[in-house]
Amino acid sequence: MRKILAIATLAGSMAVTGLALAPAAQAQAATQTTTAATTVVKWGKFFSSDHKAYTFGHTFKQGDYLYTKWYGVDKTGGKKGWVWFEYYQNGGWHKFNRAWDGKVVSSWKGKGIKKVYTFTCWAGKFDNCGKKYRIY
Repeated sequence: MRKILAIATLAGSMAVTGLALAPAAQAQAATQTTTAATTVVKWGKFFSSDHKAYTFGHTFKQGDYLYTKWYGVDKTGGKKGWVWFEYYQNGGWHKFNRAWDGKVVSSWKGKGIKKVYTFTCWAGKFDNCGKKYRIY
């Protein structure tokens, strides 16, 4: 009888722990909201590998255009933060980057974009880069 209660308690504990860890694992994932003919995806905070810079923002499609507004944060002075965007458009992959020092708000748009990925670096274009995330 004690073994059965111990197993039931352990199984219940594991189930609760699994449920508690699931939202934490998804904390970095993009969230999606749909409103009449516009899909908005809020994303971030996406950190550089050393956690000295991060980006966040939102992406939405309206008609044929995809719009992305992003925010970048790092310590003012010294080295810069870098954000990279990679997107699939017209049968091919394209990428670009932007640098900032301190805080920045910027946006961009493109026609016919199907997929978008982003990642954040600090102290150089290719230095201390964080994980790549799909934002659209």
